[in-house]
Amino acid sequence: MEKLYYSIAEVSKLLEINASNLRFWEKEFKQLKPKRNDKGTRFYTKEDIDLVKQIMYLVNEQNLTLEGAKNKLGQKKDSIAKQQELVERLKRLRVELKGISKALE
Repeated sequence: MEKLYYSIAEVSKLLEINASNLRFWEKEFKQLKPKRNDKGTRFYTKEDIDLVKQIMYLVNEQNLTLEGAKNKLGQKKDSIAKQQELVERLKRLRVELKGISKALE
């Protein structure tokens, strides 16, 4: 069963990104607004995590600056999500094919 909310530590571990980077991106990207409790603890939803993945895709895969990523997210959110999903699928397929190739050797 999938959780409704994830802590910053869980998101950091899941996406292999520093928690400090997540906090910084909250300030930079107005779309990224995880919920907070009275103590200020952040709770990320699945949508927040998907947005972080899109930001990571734009910065790491597309080599955009943060300003470029902000502009792109503001313009074409759906197309970015589709591109990101395609890249993730292709990476998983590559890993699977390498495993098959290794097994055949």
